[in-house]
Amino acid sequence: MASKKNIIGLIIYPDMTQLDITGPHQVFSFMPNTQVLLIWKNLEPVTSNGLTIIPNTTFKDCPQLDVICVPGGAFGTVQMMQDAEVLAFLQKQAETAKYVTAVCTGSLILAAAGLLQGYCAATHWAFREQLRLMNVEISTERVVIDRNRITGGGVTAGIDFALTIAAMLCGEDTAKFIELMLEYNPAPPFGVGSPEKADSQVVQSVLHVAASLIKATNVASKRASKSNHKIL
Repeated sequence: MASKKNIIGLIIYPDMTQLDITGPHQVFSFMPNTQVLLIWKNLEPVTSNGLTIIPNTTFKDCPQLDVICVPGGAFGTVQMMQDAEVLAFLQKQAETAKYVTAVCTGSLILAAAGLLQGYCAATHWAFREQLRLMNVEISTERVVIDRNRITGGGVTAGIDFALTIAAMLCGEDTAKFIELMLEYNPAPPFGVGSPEKADSQVVQSVLHVAASLIKATNVASKRASKSNHKIL
């Protein structure tokens, strides 16, 4: 008898960070016996940093997912943290999903939906405190597995995250095959891809550019921490 098809749902939304979703999508598209859905409120194209992505299913028509994944973004993340329709959809899918997951600041959206409280999770390094405000234990690892919650750190960690899920759903040999197929062999030219490796001037430059977003997510996180979202 044929094995059950894995259904992976990737939430997309305006002003998300496209690599948070396209990196994992590339990995998931190589997984056997797997259907990958791009989900939004409607089927209108979603624009992210000039790149247009077209959803292939809606919240209303989405089947029960084995994996639900939420990407991060800039001010789109702040909006999603306060979007009742988005949060309700995540809560509903989390009731039956095998794995509830996020990449980058997508963890903030999961937490705003009440789905990471009492769990350990990763997020982009500049937004760890906002996650902590919502009663989530913070990890600095690129991929964090806590029971059925799986989260990736900032942006590029989405590929590590997706390969981890590929191994969990399809076996380590399949994940190794995909890793080699993608020639995923990072060798960053400057080696400053985390605040622990970068000098203070570079860190402060990034924080300065992101200051308004950090402030906005801080406000949204405090608001979410006081709300009464369903906690699973």
